[in-house]
Amino acid sequence: METKKFKRFDLKLPQPKFGGELTSLVLELEHLRRLQLEGTTNPYIFFQLKKLFHTLESIGSARIEGNNTTISQFIETQLEDRPFVNEKVEEIRNIERAMRWVDEIVNEQEINRGFISELHKIIVSNLTPPPDGEGDYNPGNYRKHQVEINGTDHIPPPGYLVEELMDELLEFINKDVPAQYDLLKIATAHHRFMWIHPFGNGNGRTGRLFTYAMLVKTGFQVNIGQILNPTAVFCIDRDKYYELLSKADTGNDSDIENWSIYVLSGLKNEIEKIEKLTDEQFVLNNLLLPSLSYSLKMKYIDEEEFSILKTTAQKKVIQAGDLKSILKGIHQTTISRKIRSLRDKKMLEAESKNGNKYHLNFVNNFLIRGMINALGNEGYIPLNE
Repeated sequence: METKKFKRFDLKLPQPKFGGELTSLVLELEHLRRLQLEGTTNPYIFFQLKKLFHTLESIGSARIEGNNTTISQFIETQLEDRPFVNEKVEEIRNIERAMRWVDEIVNEQEINRGFISELHKIIVSNLTPPPDGEGDYNPGNYRKHQVEINGTDHIPPPGYLVEELMDELLEFINKDVPAQYDLLKIATAHHRFMWIHPFGNGNGRTGRLFTYAMLVKTGFQVNIGQILNPTAVFCIDRDKYYELLSKADTGNDSDIENWSIYVLSGLKNEIEKIEKLTDEQFVLNNLLLPSLSYSLKMKYIDEEEFSILKTTAQKKVIQAGDLKSILKGIHQTTISRKIRSLRDKKMLEAESKNGNKYHLNFVNNFLIRGMINALGNEGYIPLNE
């Protein structure tokens, strides 16, 4: 039997052909990067969606590695604020922590050895090392031993080459290139990171957040109105992700180009889906109202609560006086008590600390399942979640 050997190939940018699919994708994404997604969606609702998508990002990245925690299960642990549930939940929480850390510092810090090391430390924090868990014996340190990747013929480089190859990769991503090559550089860098497999464990989770950091640094971020969920590119079809990643391990120009087309196509589709979330009418009619109807159907809320919350969704902001027309014959003090009850259940949230105006909050035990169902129906998350 022939022994599999490590095969090295040069790190370089794909060269799109004029009129080819990759060139078209580069041009379309360059337009989307410059487009400020200033929409009509209530900012309070939009940033609840942003927070939820960060959660989806974290769960998706963990599930690629085999974590079977569902969205509903994870969100319930967060809403109940349980400090520690199990290592599967902690793995997802680590990815969330790492995303927040990236958002806070990436624009002030170069993506270098120290950045990658800290990212990996957060990813594997408090997790049991293999074979029993998803941690690492040497958090933040490159591996010194040989590793194998299940399900692929690729043999990662020997431990003594890892530092040299990672230095080469970091130099590659920090080198200035014309703007139209930025996303090709990111797609290439994601593959190269996974090809090197620099750590003993946690490479997939770290590599996807490394990609997230590059995208944010390149300009795809939440500023005036962008949500970025790049793991959706990889986790919607896990098998295809691994198939194309594995084919690119050959180093052949055509395989690297096909990998780049896969990544850029996925980003384009995700950005176009996210753009819809800036449209107030889309969010109201396709997400908020269906999610409230689902919550009513499942008896998470009653008819009266549904009427108040529906009015809030339609008006964006309500106060007690707005409810007289839908709660006819009910005394003002009773209306105020009902608003207080919804506020205590975290379904309504005051616009200011002592304010009497309220907006809808769907991140709670009563409404979140309805929102997950609505997002599934619109193709934002797998329906079996």
